Amino acid sequence: MKTALVCGAGGFIGGHMVKRLKDEGYWVRGVDIKQHEFCDLPADDFVQGDLRDPEVVARVIDEGMDEIYQFAADMGGAGFVFSGENDATIMHNSALCNLNVVHEAVRKKVGKIFYSSSACVYPEDIQMETSNPGLKESDVYPARPDSEYGWEKLFSERMYAAYHRNFGLEIHIARFHNIFGPEGTWTGGREKAPAAMCRKVAEAEEGGEVEIWGDGEQTRSFLYIDECIEGVRRLMESDVMGPLNIGSDEMISINDLALMAAEIAGKSIRLKHVPGPLGVRGRNSENTRIEQKLGWRPVQPLRKGMEKTYRWVGEQVRES
Repeated sequence: MKTALVCGAGGFIGGHMVKRLKDEGYWVRGVDIKQHEFCDLPADDFVQGDLRDPEVVARVIDEGMDEIYQFAADMGGAGFVFSGENDATIMHNSALCNLNVVHEAVRKKVGKIFYSSSACVYPEDIQMETSNPGLKESDVYPARPDSEYGWEKLFSERMYAAYHRNFGLEIHIARFHNIFGPEGTWTGGREKAPAAMCRKVAEAEEGGEVEIWGDGEQTRSFLYIDECIEGVRRLMESDVMGPLNIGSDEMISINDLALMAAEIAGKSIRLKHVPGPLGVRGRNSENTRIEQKLGWRPVQPLRKGMEKTYRWVGEQVRES
């Protein structure tokens, strides 16, 4: 039986990965600073602990463990990442988690490790148009990320690559593009746009207003959680180190995302544009390389994932 550690198992992507690995027959340990808010994890062992503490990391990584999935990070949506108020905390907390985990993985001779980077590593100046043609993996240098969150992710990519070169650690890195779906944060300021739009629509009266930051013409692509997990598993089973984009290439404006949520809900809404943190003007995933390397790319339409997400968020709103 293969053994795996999922770091950040109390979070959205980590929780889904625990379920996937258990379905595949792994023995799974999860670790997070908090319990999962929205589901009972089927992990064989769950440690509630802080990965900024090297003693916790030493306790959860076993000698010769087969695989580590490192999702743990201090992160959130635009309201958290782009406000500027959380920059030092984001960089400090996420860097410490990665430093501790990669060091202990080498010390314990772990088989291989996955690191979840982000599309936020890409240069801000090539994302200033809403008609973004797609960000290729090679676009990352010269480095000019749009946020300290992106700078920390890029630093950690380089750190994992250095541990591969210097110590022979097998690494696999993906750059996630706006992962969404059920059992993720949907309120409180750290939620991503799909969950936020679903919540705002679910809370709105028929014909009511839904607030949109900026003019709402900013564009993004969003990837449903099941395809994210599938991409990570395929990457981990390959000989590809990465980084590879794991994201959809179906781009949509935030205005149209809100209207899609309203259409799914069967509601008529009015959009109210208000000031707020925006991030880059346009961001999309370019998926040529992942298809070349893995023979696979995400294909699920955004609408299908939004329907599932709206149903789940709607239930949370009704129960809150």
